[in-house]
Amino acid sequence: MDAWAQLLGTEGATVLHLFGGPYVTAPARRISVPEGSKRLLAFVALHGDRVERRHAAGTLWPAGDDLRAAGNLRSSLWRLNRGCVPLIEAGKSSLSLRGDVVVDVHVITRWANRLIDGRPTATDLTVRPSGVDGLDLLPGWYDDWALMERERIRQRLLHALESLSATLLGLGRCREAVEAAMVAATNEPLRESAQRTLLAAHLAEGNWVEAKRQFTSYRRLLNTELGIEPHPCLFAMVRPGRAYAPAER
Repeated sequence: MDAWAQLLGTEGATVLHLFGGPYVTAPARRISVPEGSKRLLAFVALHGDRVERRHAAGTLWPAGDDLRAAGNLRSSLWRLNRGCVPLIEAGKSSLSLRGDVVVDVHVITRWANRLIDGRPTATDLTVRPSGVDGLDLLPGWYDDWALMERERIRQRLLHALESLSATLLGLGRCREAVEAAMVAATNEPLRESAQRTLLAAHLAEGNWVEAKRQFTSYRRLLNTELGIEPHPCLFAMVRPGRAYAPAER
C-alpha cells in the first residue's frame, strides 16, 4: 500500500494490512498470515476492541454446534500463534488485538475522519490512493460481515477524497484536486458528488473542455445505466460562459 506509506510508516511497528490483505509487515520483513487464521485475525481487528469468543466463533463458523465452532476458533488461534508474530491476546471469554499492532484500516479511517471534519494536517493533504485498488478492503472476501465493513469503509474514503479535493481546491492546488477527485469518480463512476467535485476542479484549473468532456461522459453513462439525466446543477456548471464558482457540497 504505497499510497498510505506516510500514514503507516511508524518505525519499528508491526502493521496488520487489511487493504489488499490480510498480511503483516514488521521491521524489514513481510509476514504471511496462515490461511486458516486470516478470517479470525481480520474479524478481531475490524472490531477495534474486545470481541467475545462465542460471538467470533459463531459468526465465523456458523455451520454446526457451539462446541465445533469453539474448536475451530482454538485451532485458528493456534495456527496464527505458530506461524506469525504475536497479534491476538486471547482471554477465557474474549479476544483482542495486541495494543502494539497498528492496523491500516484504523489509521486510514482516522485520516478520512480528519478530512471530512475539516481538520486535516499538512501530511493528510499529500496522502491519497493512486487508484481504485487503494480503496479495496479484504478483496475477494464475501462473508456478510466483511462485505458490510468493506462498503462502510469505501463510502468513508470516497467522502474523504471529495473533501480532500475541495480542500486542495481552496488552497489553489488545482492539479492535486483533480487527481483526488478522479480517484473517487473512477472508483464509483455513477456517484454524482464525486463527478461534481471533479467538474469543479477542472473548472477551477481553467480546463473548460476537460470539464465538458467529463460531464458528457458521465451523462452518457447515467443514461445508459439508469435511464436518467444528471442533476440540473451539473448542467449549470458546464454552461458556456458561466463564471466559475465552487460546486455546492
